[in-house]
Amino acid sequence: MATTGFWPVKGSLKDVIDYAENPDKTTEAKYLDDDLHKALTYVSNDAKTDRKMYVSTVNCPKHDPYGAMMATKRQFGKLGGNVAYHGFQSFKPGEVTPEEAHAIGMETAKKMWGEEYQIVVTTHLNTDSLHNHFVINSVSFKTGRKFENHVSDHYKLREISDAICREHNKTVLENASFYGGEKGAYWAHREGKLTHRDILRRDVDEAISKTTTYNSFAQYLRNLGYEFRRDANGNNPSLIAKGWNRPVRLKSLGPRYTIDAIRDRLLANHSKPELYVIVYPQRKRTPLLAIEYAYREAQRMDGMQLMFAVFIELLKLCTGNSMEEKQNRPLSPLLREEVRKLDQYIEDYKLLCDCHIDTAEELSAFRVDIDTRIDQLKVQREHIRNKIRRALEEEKSELKLQAKAITQKMEPLRKQQRIAKRIAERTPQIENLLAMERQQETEFVKGDKNNERNKSRAFSR
Repeated sequence: MATTGFWPVKGSLKDVIDYAENPDKTTEAKYLDDDLHKALTYVSNDAKTDRKMYVSTVNCPKHDPYGAMMATKRQFGKLGGNVAYHGFQSFKPGEVTPEEAHAIGMETAKKMWGEEYQIVVTTHLNTDSLHNHFVINSVSFKTGRKFENHVSDHYKLREISDAICREHNKTVLENASFYGGEKGAYWAHREGKLTHRDILRRDVDEAISKTTTYNSFAQYLRNLGYEFRRDANGNNPSLIAKGWNRPVRLKSLGPRYTIDAIRDRLLANHSKPELYVIVYPQRKRTPLLAIEYAYREAQRMDGMQLMFAVFIELLKLCTGNSMEEKQNRPLSPLLREEVRKLDQYIEDYKLLCDCHIDTAEELSAFRVDIDTRIDQLKVQREHIRNKIRRALEEEKSELKLQAKAITQKMEPLRKQQRIAKRIAERTPQIENLLAMERQQETEFVKGDKNNERNKSRAFSR
C-alpha cells in the first residue's frame, strides 16, 4: 500500500537534492552490517563521495545530478519559476524491504517522468514507513518543455504507483487521496503535527459531538471564536476567524463536512441523553487576562522572556482534552493553531533564558556575536582545508580530523543561530496574537457585563 504526491520547488534545486540524498536517511544501521554503516556514516560529510545506499538517478549521472539538471536549464534558457518537483511514495510499515521499496520507486519514476525528465530517486529508511523521494527537473532534457503540473498528473502518478505495487504483490489503498501541492500538510503529518485544516476539523468535530441541531452547532462554533459566512445565494457555509485571510468552506474539509453529512451526524446525536442539555464553551473565559493578572500581582510584566512564557502557557491550555481544560482554551482560533509549534516555542524560550536575553537589543547583539564566532571558525577551517590540499598523504588524516573538530564546534552555534533568527521573526507575530486574544477576551467580558445589566433591568421592571 503506497501513498503518493508531489509539489513544485521554487527555491534552491541543490537544497532539495541534498535533502533527498541525505546519507543519514538513506542508510540505516538495522538494514546494514555495522562496518558498512560506520563507513557510510564516516564519509557522509565528504562532498565528493558517491557511497550512498538506495540513491539512484534517471537520465542524469549519479555523481552530479545537480550539475546535469542545471545544464539542461541553461541549454533551454529556463532558469526561473519552479526549479523542480519534489515527490514521495510512502509504504505501509513492514510491507516492503528497502530493496523492494527502491525498485518500486525506480519503476514508478521511469514510467511517470522517465521519457523526458531527469530524476533523482532515493529511499529513506529513517522512519517505520519506508518511503521514496523523487526530485524531478522541471525542464525536459528532450524538448525544453517545463512540466505543467496538472491535477491529472497526480492521478496518473497514483495509477502508476498502484499498478506497480500490484505487480510486486503489495496491497493498494483504493480511492486514496494524494497530496496535490499541500507540501505543508505532508511535512506536518510526517512529523506528527496538525495543519490549519486539521485543527479546524477538530473544532468542528467537537461542535458536532456536543450538539443536536444545526443552529446549536453554529452557536457552539461562534463560542469557539469562529464567524459563519455564506455565499450570495445563502449556500456553501464557511468559517473564518480573526486574523485569517479568507474563510474556509466546511465542505472543503472532506466528505464528512458537507451540509447533509453534518445534519446526519447531528441527527444521530438525538439518541444521546447527555446532549439534551447543551453545554457551550464559556463565552467569558479569559485565560490571557487571568495569566497577565497573576504576573502583575507578582510584579513581572516586562521582557521578551515573559512574553514567551505567557504565550507557552496559553498554548499548553490547548493540549488538554478534559471539559475543564477545553473551557479554558484561548478564544482566538489563530492563536490555538500555534500549538503545532509548541515544541519550538519551548526551545526558543529556553535559549532566551539560558543566554539571558530579555530585550530586542540583547537578541540583536547575541545574533551578531554568534555570527562572528561562526565566521571565525569558518576561517580557521578553510585555513586547514587549504593545508590539506598541499599536505603529504600521511599528514592529511590529522588535518581532516582538525577540520572535523571545528565543524563539530560550529554545530551548536549554528543551532543557536537558527533559533535566534526564528525568535526575531516570530516576536512580532506573538505580539499580534496576544493583542488579538486580549481584545477578544475584553470584548467578551464587556458583552457579558452588558447582558447581565440588561437582565437586571428586565427583572426590575
